[in-house]
Amino acid sequence: MEYGCIGEKLPHSFSKTIHEKLGPATYDLIELKPKEVAPFLSQKQFRAINVTIPYKQTVIPYLDYISETAHGIGAVNTIVNHGGKLFGYNTDFYGMMTLIEKLRLAIAGKKVLILGTGGTAKTAAAVCTALSADQILKVSRTPSEEDISYQQACDEHADAQIVINTTPVGMFPHTDASPLDLTRFSHLEGALDAVYNPLVTRFVQAAQKQDAKAEGGLYMLIAQAVKAYEIFNGVSLPKETLDRVYGQVLGEKQNIVLTGMPGSGKSTLGKILSKRTGRPFFDTDNEIVKAAGKRIPQIFEEDGEAHFRELETQTIRALSARSGVIIATGGGAVLRDENIDLLKQNGRIYFRDRPLRYLLPTESRPLAASREAIEARYRERIGTYRRTADEIIFTENNLNGAAFEIERRHFGEDTGHKRTESESARTSGTGDLRK
Repeated sequence: MEYGCIGEKLPHSFSKTIHEKLGPATYDLIELKPKEVAPFLSQKQFRAINVTIPYKQTVIPYLDYISETAHGIGAVNTIVNHGGKLFGYNTDFYGMMTLIEKLRLAIAGKKVLILGTGGTAKTAAAVCTALSADQILKVSRTPSEEDISYQQACDEHADAQIVINTTPVGMFPHTDASPLDLTRFSHLEGALDAVYNPLVTRFVQAAQKQDAKAEGGLYMLIAQAVKAYEIFNGVSLPKETLDRVYGQVLGEKQNIVLTGMPGSGKSTLGKILSKRTGRPFFDTDNEIVKAAGKRIPQIFEEDGEAHFRELETQTIRALSARSGVIIATGGGAVLRDENIDLLKQNGRIYFRDRPLRYLLPTESRPLAASREAIEARYRERIGTYRRTADEIIFTENNLNGAAFEIERRHFGEDTGHKRTESESARTSGTGDLRK
């Protein structure tokens, strides 16, 4: 093989996607059991590889050279084969440093908690040391003289301003988990999570709800991949490359989530977007009907609204775990904060704010079956729709125009999702498309 990544479990790795956007070479994902690492490195049948959990320290004895940064950290994530000699580097340092810079997060003089004790934790400690953190504490499930327990972190260091998660807690498929209860930390200013699947973990969401600067690991992953690519090929890439690839990968992996009133055209809009982008489309109401084996009015009549809302949350939980799909939600889905948190783990929410005069009663929706009901629901929900949306798409009747605007905002101008001149003519006059 030419290039690739070795690790124990790689079914949800983004590394192949990222590296193949950086250059034309083939990039393979190689899952190795612990006993297979030594033979793989001894055979040296590769030009260059990345290394991920749990082998960033395992590989070190098999290397002929280790960079000063990697040696200081005690972890290697990039190996280049130079004529049979293996050279090891650590690009995670650059990745984490770049993420901190992106967030404009001040580390100097702060107390930092690092959750975990593996190779990424060592990298985080090195970065925070380089940025002049006042105190750096590693938090472990098995405390020692060097590492404190999670209980100690909460009881004795609740004044920590920065928390960095380097554990896999919260990673797909266990996306409801968080490594630490951040509500205990009233001085929290920033939180970083090395996990990038889901894109926004419970840990990051909790920090954001406390008005802290917080982000998951996707930008860090891409930054370290760019640096690894430079080492692989002996080149230097402009900063714009990192931002371009990040935007592309985020747009591809992030779900498009449609919210809005009953009758606002979410399902039709979702189908148009699916046809334009090639993405799978799911309607949460249709999924509920399929799972329950009965229509929504029947569920309301026989089981009650509370039961329907539970089914809705279960459906949203399952769909939100996917990536790169389009999801149209029911009109009342936004009423539960839990649903919003689930949808935002891998999705960006687009609220179709269609004027009330165009919303028509529908018998298939028990809470919007009359004009009076539609108007009442609109007054009750409009504030929630706007508050929970990442983007507001205001259109009257032009669904093609709305679809194009969502596509433009989601993928950006240079992603290949561009309309033709004929499409431009068909979608002109969309009205006020605003955030």
